[in-house]
Amino acid sequence: MIRIRKKGRERAFQILFGCDFFKEASFDFAKKMYFHFFFSKKIPEMDKFALELIQGVFVNKDKLDDIIASVAKNWKIYRIAKIELTILRLAIYELLWRTDIPTKVAINEGIELSKRYGDVNSRRFINGILDAVAKKYVKTS
Repeated sequence: MIRIRKKGRERAFQILFGCDFFKEASFDFAKKMYFHFFFSKKIPEMDKFALELIQGVFVNKDKLDDIIASVAKNWKIYRIAKIELTILRLAIYELLWRTDIPTKVAINEGIELSKRYGDVNSRRFINGILDAVAKKYVKTS
């Protein structure tokens, strides 16, 4: 299950990143891209998870950007590189909307994506933003 989610998350990131280059991209567009590049009849749980993440980010994109802006001191959304912005949107969606994903897992997975796809400074930037979001928005019991 863990490996399936990790791979599904990575695929969701790749599709969301690609969509960020198309001004009018929609969830339907992203879904078509996903089915074209990644669909696997062998692992339906992975496809389901990836598509849920993609849809969640699309539906909540404006809210996600507002949240990023609220914690990213001295950073405007348009100045954040597309890779980091995509990782932040995905990880924050998981942090705040996916109750089945623990806070630490969402943060760690965002950091792991930044290590794989970002530059040398990405990890620290992603970690700082996600930590600030968790402190500001995640309710602890």
